[in-house]
Amino acid sequence: MSIEAIYQAVLDGDAEAAQDSVRAALDAGVSPAEILNRACIPAMTEVGRLFEAGEKFVPEMLISARAMKAAVALLKPHLGQADVKSVGKAVLGTVAGDLHDIGKNLVAMMLEGTGFEVVDLGTDVPPQRFVEAVREHKPDIVGMSALLTTTMPAMKTTIEALTEAGLRERVKVLVGGAPVTQEFADRIGADGYAPDASSAARRAKELIGAA
Repeated sequence: MSIEAIYQAVLDGDAEAAQDSVRAALDAGVSPAEILNRACIPAMTEVGRLFEAGEKFVPEMLISARAMKAAVALLKPHLGQADVKSVGKAVLGTVAGDLHDIGKNLVAMMLEGTGFEVVDLGTDVPPQRFVEAVREHKPDIVGMSALLTTTMPAMKTTIEALTEAGLRERVKVLVGGAPVTQEFADRIGADGYAPDASSAARRAKELIGAA
């Protein structure tokens, strides 16, 4: 019962119920890995599917992601590295000159919700900061967001900076944001494009062979 209750609470975006159900499951001896892999991650995957089907909307995705984070916050002290394997690591940022972060934050939540470790660089991130983050964190994915047509060229500049630093081949580059298109992603040499947070999580998994 506990696994189903956690799954439903995350799906419904009920953070309090999610935490209560996680506590009950832990008290009943359910392993943290099982709670994460059989309740939290499948629930966020289903939220993403419903969003793509037009049955859930951005505010509902946000509250589900917050409920998932509330549940995971209780699990974290119990999760040993051997217990739970992350799907991969992603470095995210809104590109230089752009201060929009709602879309990026939602992508971060969806990636975490589907098993990624996320390093969020914030907004207005210059190309060199992306380069330094790739060197430091050795991610599988670099995700860039732009909400303004005037900041889209910074995506190309960042990819060029990664190439010049000899790091481009080490990572998959995923781009998105309201004005960004598949055609633009192809033109600047990105590996993938996602029109929204849910497809970003799915595309990220596909790019690293974890789908």
